[in-house]
Amino acid sequence: MQDDDFSLFRSAVRGVKPMQHDRADTGKPRSNKAQVATRRANAVVGDGEPRVDGLSDQFVIDVGAEDELYWSRDGVQDSQLRKLKAGQVPFEGSLDLHGLNVEKARQLLWDFLAEATKFEIRCVRVTHGKAARTDGRRPMIKSHVNTWLRQHPQVLGFTSCLPRHGGTGSVYILLKRTMLEGRDE
Repeated sequence: MQDDDFSLFRSAVRGVKPMQHDRADTGKPRSNKAQVATRRANAVVGDGEPRVDGLSDQFVIDVGAEDELYWSRDGVQDSQLRKLKAGQVPFEGSLDLHGLNVEKARQLLWDFLAEATKFEIRCVRVTHGKAARTDGRRPMIKSHVNTWLRQHPQVLGFTSCLPRHGGTGSVYILLKRTMLEGRDE
């Protein structure tokens, strides 16, 4: 029976050539230090074309790492914001802005809120982080998100999340809905 197995194996590997080297190709490209340095430099510099999206950086409200964010437009019921703060309004989408530069964070936030509005989503969560900056100043992305959300026309209000959803490093955002045709609510 062993001879049958051996001949079966030989016929299965007929035509196979032995490998000439013993190193595996992981497919992972080696890091190009010049390319990494260029990418880092480009991350800090804008592309020169300011986006006209209504989210201004002219005045940024600085907030602390542990500061709770809470804001609503005039006319939004206090009970709605209390429910939002208590996590009783389920969020249907989430965006993480950790590690991004300000311009990229603004672009992603704008696009994310536009998408949520398009699909008539009522509440989303945005994680901005709360890391203190190396220069000792307030958290940059958190401060910008706090400012931008107040300017966005679809945002009715926002509040810091419950600890299980990111605490003071994230916000629940209550959005306007225009009611799609044929929708009952």
